[in-house]
Amino acid sequence: MTIKIKPIEALATYSVRHPVLRAGKPQESCRFEGDDLDTTHHLGLFVNEQLVGVVTLMRMNHSLFQDQIQFQMRGMAVLAEFQGKGLGAQLVLKAEEYVRNQASTILWFNARESAVLFYKKMKFNTIGVPFEIKEIGRHYVMFKALAS
Repeated sequence: MTIKIKPIEALATYSVRHPVLRAGKPQESCRFEGDDLDTTHHLGLFVNEQLVGVVTLMRMNHSLFQDQIQFQMRGMAVLAEFQGKGLGAQLVLKAEEYVRNQASTILWFNARESAVLFYKKMKFNTIGVPFEIKEIGRHYVMFKALAS
């Protein structure tokens, strides 16, 4: 099995975002505000040339953190048949590497309740109180302070 993680275009993320994060919703719901900004970076994880995982990194500050350069991780997804194989962890580690290379020390995101344990295993912490995102469910703000 050959695994590669490389930059992709925003539109390419939809093939993984849709079945994993927006199942039953229109394809347009896969488009996130900020997807096309110059400061946004999309990564794709390929297994034997097939795109099976995606993550989006947006230069976005959250009021909970004081750091000047922050990145929000969005749209992190791995196709169901490829989950549980460590691929998501590889994608998150590559995202952390990218963020560190941008001179940022904070990577944060809104994690679905079902994903909190996965991120805690990767040394991310929750902060604040849980909140609801309409039609998606309960979320937690999670973050990791990255060594530069």
